Amino acid sequence: MTRISLVRHGQTDWNLAKRIQGSSDIPLNDTGREQAEATGRALAGGSYDAIYASPLSRASETASIIASHTGLDAPVPLPEVAERSYGDAEGLTGAEILARWPEGTPVPGRESRDEVVERALPALLELGERHQGESVIVVSHGGVIGSLVRHVTDHALPGPGEVIPNGSVHEFVYEDGTLTLDRFNLHPEDRDLFTASVL
Repeated sequence: MTRISLVRHGQTDWNLAKRIQGSSDIPLNDTGREQAEATGRALAGGSYDAIYASPLSRASETASIIASHTGLDAPVPLPEVAERSYGDAEGLTGAEILARWPEGTPVPGRESRDEVVERALPALLELGERHQGESVIVVSHGGVIGSLVRHVTDHALPGPGEVIPNGSVHEFVYEDGTLTLDRFNLHPEDRDLFTASVL
């Protein structure tokens, strides 16, 4: 069995402005760095063997901050967990997107959730095989984490209106070639839950 903790990166200015980031490389803001510090302090209560991250700077910086708290080496880039590409919608707000592409209208260049799962899931399964009996951290993005959660729970989660906050942690278990969700939407203040989840 392998435990894989998926972490959403800290806040960026585009998150704050509710702009879609996708594959755009938007850095953390000061709040995002504080969130990464809080998540790192919470995760320090557990025991981890490696840390991986999307190569986008908001994820890689979050992972570096977490690594400094958990005593891990520098994060290993994992391109397959980079954020979902939103094509022509990147940089726009939800209202601006609906104004240009009404509900049901394809957005040019936007990656489907199924396509996200097709690239991210095999990478996590491979990590599960590589780290048998260990616990690893993977810092990724809301679109990727949400797509994976929907896939492995048959759309039971996230619930209606439920979001994946910056700095949140989602515990997955890999066993016998299968990835399952153990704990969803843990927050930095849930220090005891983080510790219990990796024992």
